[in-house]
Amino acid sequence: MAIQRRIRIAFRPRHDSRIRAVSLGYGEREFQWADKLESSAPGDWENYVKAAAQAVHDRWKISRGIDAAVVSDLPPAAGLSSSSALLTGFSLALLQANGVLTTFDELMRVLPEGEYFVGTRGGGMDHAAVLASKAGSALLVHFVPVSACVVPIPKDWAFLVAHSLTTAEKSGAVRAEYNSRRTAGTRALQRLGFASYAAAIEGRTFDEIKAIAADRLEGEEQRCFLHVAGEALRTTAAVAALRVAEAETFGRLLNESHESLRDLLRVSNEALDSLVGTARDAGAVGARLTGAGFGGCAVVFCHSSKREQIAEALVSRYYSRRAGFDPSTHLIAAEPSDGALNA
Repeated sequence: MAIQRRIRIAFRPRHDSRIRAVSLGYGEREFQWADKLESSAPGDWENYVKAAAQAVHDRWKISRGIDAAVVSDLPPAAGLSSSSALLTGFSLALLQANGVLTTFDELMRVLPEGEYFVGTRGGGMDHAAVLASKAGSALLVHFVPVSACVVPIPKDWAFLVAHSLTTAEKSGAVRAEYNSRRTAGTRALQRLGFASYAAAIEGRTFDEIKAIAADRLEGEEQRCFLHVAGEALRTTAAVAALRVAEAETFGRLLNESHESLRDLLRVSNEALDSLVGTARDAGAVGARLTGAGFGGCAVVFCHSSKREQIAEALVSRYYSRRAGFDPSTHLIAAEPSDGALNA
């Protein structure tokens, strides 16, 4: 789901092909739009602006630049899709400045692959949520072919986004670790002869999937295959639980997801594990890390009547022992909100 935190871009079209972007705290970046852009230093936010410019130019052959100012209340490097939001926002600004009207399907054919410019091999789920989320709902995303449908969230369910106070910039130091998980999962599919994870799990229980993996995979390939296959099955079960308001089932699936991220994908850390455990001990029905891992945030699920109590417990039992806590940034009462195409 999208949350109420956003990246906002104010822009005006230029009469040439230069792109100039200014962000409070991150400075000014300016470059000439060209057929093939060169990446900037690893970790530089300009790479996401260039990724947007490269992606929309390759697809729509446009080249009218913009002057843009960027403001954000979305914490960076926190697992909350700030990079995908920046890429998506700049892509929409460039398209609008060039008079191009497009659709969700067209954008989803361009944006996930466009982020590869930065060097990270992610997927399209973040971009789909940034674009197509609806207030009061979760978003179920399918790929091949791409589609998205909303699933209403029960009125008495609530979520907290809690920052571990550790960060991991996936375009920087942990990029190789992040990418290795993606490529290991792809290699596993190829080794097993499946065209997709949908094909791998179709008609199979997780025990049957584990038997296949134990027989033909090992090491990182086996762990990543089992995590992704397990997540796909958990997603289906979570949607079913959402639709009939089975909070305990939904919470258990979140907990199982975190354990898989920790033990199989190995993208958690001590701080995230402690944060998730503290939230559960304080009365959360379920909790898991979110985003790419290696730091950042956890999503905490609870009943609405318990959210304030759990937030207070996180402050007293977790944040009070760590420096740098800012309640307005690091502990967010997350409300399912509209994405960019619905705002």
